[in-house]
Amino acid sequence: MDCEAVILAAGLGTRMVSATPKALHRLGGQPLLTWVERACREAVARPPVVVIGPEAGAEAAQVVPPDVRFVVQEARRGTGHALQQAAAVLRGHADLVLVATADMPLIRGESLRRLVERQTTHAGPVTMMTIRAVEARGFGRVERGPDGEVRAVVEEAMADAAQLAIGEFNASLYCFRARWLWDELPRLRESPQGEMYLTDLVARAAAAGGVAVEPVADLDEVIGINTREHLAQAERALRRRVNRGWMLAGVSLVDPETTYIESSVQLAPDVEVLPNTHLRGATVVGRGSRLGPNTVVTDSIIGEACRVEASVIEGARLEDEVRIGPFAHLRSGARLGRGVHMGNFGEVKNSVLGAGVKMGHFSYVGDAEIGAETNIGAGTITCNFSRDGKKNRTRVGKGVFLGSDSLLVAPVEIGDAAATGAGSVVTRDVPAGRLAVGMPARVVRHLEE
Repeated sequence: MDCEAVILAAGLGTRMVSATPKALHRLGGQPLLTWVERACREAVARPPVVVIGPEAGAEAAQVVPPDVRFVVQEARRGTGHALQQAAAVLRGHADLVLVATADMPLIRGESLRRLVERQTTHAGPVTMMTIRAVEARGFGRVERGPDGEVRAVVEEAMADAAQLAIGEFNASLYCFRARWLWDELPRLRESPQGEMYLTDLVARAAAAGGVAVEPVADLDEVIGINTREHLAQAERALRRRVNRGWMLAGVSLVDPETTYIESSVQLAPDVEVLPNTHLRGATVVGRGSRLGPNTVVTDSIIGEACRVEASVIEGARLEDEVRIGPFAHLRSGARLGRGVHMGNFGEVKNSVLGAGVKMGHFSYVGDAEIGAETNIGAGTITCNFSRDGKKNRTRVGKGVFLGSDSLLVAPVEIGDAAATGAGSVVTRDVPAGRLAVGMPARVVRHLEE
């Protein structure tokens, strides 16, 4: 049977106390909506329809693939009313309709697929996911009759004491027979609060052929996000899931509880991650590298057998066997060749350091090209910013020795095997093999003399 998916994402999330719509809050570096969109797509092998609020449409469209379809719920009148908005888009297009919510981001695609498969073998109108847990967390209660069949779902706010004691909860994940759903949705009635509850369809389905149940085994999958506290709980659950996956794949995490790896990161086997390390965005790490402790890597490529300690790396690329830190900072556009050593309190931005470059400590290299095997003395600075607001380039050849506290005032070029004396202020090019000293620096002799 064909199946379409609908994601209900129009909730404002007032308990989040935020100007950001709930579906666009971030979990593991990505919006809640993104997680559910991927799970639905995996379950039904086609793009879902997303019901969104009027204030979130433009931003929501930027966080999911362009083939996702959106419908707007202008007036928020409950989950049943939200699903009614999708009828014009989906009616007559599929045999089944999978319904999920954007505030349940940890649901797996394979779990939703089981829900769909269960409904394909069920003659009744709907299959729903339920959970059994000690903590209710605001879920509706699943009422069953004497024969054990599902009779209804009672919202927590409307439940009496006996119903509140029920230990089976509605996970708000459904798979409906489409024709029945589109016929029944218009018959929903508003509650005293002016809302149409999707859960009211369960009682109707029970009387029209019965309700099938697909249990949820992993309670982490159905952590619903209604408050910041719930968001933090989901972060912990996601971290456990991601970190366990990497450890099974051959990555060593010294302390998984203090290791933060976004789902977009790629790690090779035999990578070691030390405590309090954050790996974010499109980061890729090669085999045998060790990161941390106290390190943040964002959107960067790190080669094999690298060592990064207590440092921040953003938008950079490290070739193999690079050593960084402690307390170093690589900014966007930094490219470090094989075997580069960059010590404490150094910073590199939009620059290329050739193979074997040594940059011990307390130096800044910005908008520069540094040749292989060059030594950058402590306190060396590329002065790349001019009065006209432009960033100028510095070019340093191979095998150069830059004395401590050298200031290279760009644009300037230093030839291969040249050198600067300690404290030199270099404002003019230095030819290959020559020594420049002073302020401003003057070329005084060949180094071979």
